[in-house]
Amino acid sequence: MTDLKQAALDYHAEPVPGKIATRVSKPCDTQADLSLAYTPGVAEPVREIAADSGAAWRYTAKGNLVAVITDGSAVLGLGNTGPLAAKPVMEGKAVLFKRFAGIDVFDIEVNARDAADFIRTVEAIAPTFGGINLEDIAAPHCFEIEQTLRERLDIPVFHDDQHGTAIIIAAGLLNALQLQEKRLEEVKLVCVGAGAAGIASMQLLCKLGLQRDNIRLVDRRGVIHSQREDLNEYKQEFAVATGEHTLEAAMQGADVLIGVSGPGLISPEMVRSMADRPILFALSNPEPEIHPAEAKAVRDDLIMATGRSDNPNQVNNVLGFPFIFRGALDVRARRIDDEMNIAAVHALAELAREPVPEEVLKIYQVKSLTFGPDYIIPTPFDPRLIERVPAAVAEAAIRTGAARRPPVVTS
Repeated sequence: MTDLKQAALDYHAEPVPGKIATRVSKPCDTQADLSLAYTPGVAEPVREIAADSGAAWRYTAKGNLVAVITDGSAVLGLGNTGPLAAKPVMEGKAVLFKRFAGIDVFDIEVNARDAADFIRTVEAIAPTFGGINLEDIAAPHCFEIEQTLRERLDIPVFHDDQHGTAIIIAAGLLNALQLQEKRLEEVKLVCVGAGAAGIASMQLLCKLGLQRDNIRLVDRRGVIHSQREDLNEYKQEFAVATGEHTLEAAMQGADVLIGVSGPGLISPEMVRSMADRPILFALSNPEPEIHPAEAKAVRDDLIMATGRSDNPNQVNNVLGFPFIFRGALDVRARRIDDEMNIAAVHALAELAREPVPEEVLKIYQVKSLTFGPDYIIPTPFDPRLIERVPAAVAEAAIRTGAARRPPVVTS
């Protein structure tokens, strides 16, 4: 661990501090170049944009520029570190956008007094960008922030901790259910964690067919049930009439566990009490709700995923957000809506069922990856992701009217 700590600090400090920098995309080597890049030539695109705001997509970097914005209130598993300490994470997000989808990013850390202050700040700077990626913002005010910004802005606003996580969970779960010969409409599902990721995942799964009465959403005080009087409006949506008030009780006979909470919350005894052919997504990072070895020691009929790269079936948001934004930007989308998210789910699920290219096997130093219990979602370095997911998202945006234009075909 000490070696990893020092390696991480050295990585971020050398040869220059940080992980990102800006790049000039046009020549500026002569007096003629300078006159075009700035005054007097720059006045011409200014006039065009003043006359037609849509011209900004043609004459500026807006169309390929995303803001990764946080208030630092829920940074990774570290909690409320504040905005400045969140900057390395936002820079890291920028690296992933660029590496996997060619999207440029400005990382923005906001010292906001409250949700309203954060909303005003983002709304004020939104004209700069083609999309807004909200990141590491604590529940419940993350819900208010995203909803308000989606209503006020005419560009995509996407809280990755909500929808990015939900999309990857849903894609993996659809494939796991197929392998376990179960139907989403019929399963009993326990979700441990009622924050941004948990609530958004349940909302998306319900849109895909999960029955609300079959969900047991669990927070620090136990199952969210209809007799509780301490629920905010977001948890209230999933309050069910049940006598199962504890996690232990809810796990009995459950087909699926989704863990988006904290380490060590699921015991082997709970796993043993689940239904035949169970599915466990223990996604707490870096330590899962239960380690795969513990779960498999009591059940040999399960399919398991974690958030870790050293276990099979890593649920990793990088499978989603770069490609979802790529598809949205390609059609100059006004929003990222439910249909676009669902299109991403199906594109990811379908890709995992196809033969894996040799180049992916070389990257991961394995002889084979075949759709099955240890391979239910694609790997982040699969080159087909950039072909499939953006196209599916863009097509959905066109169908729903979120797109301003068809995607540009390049040869």
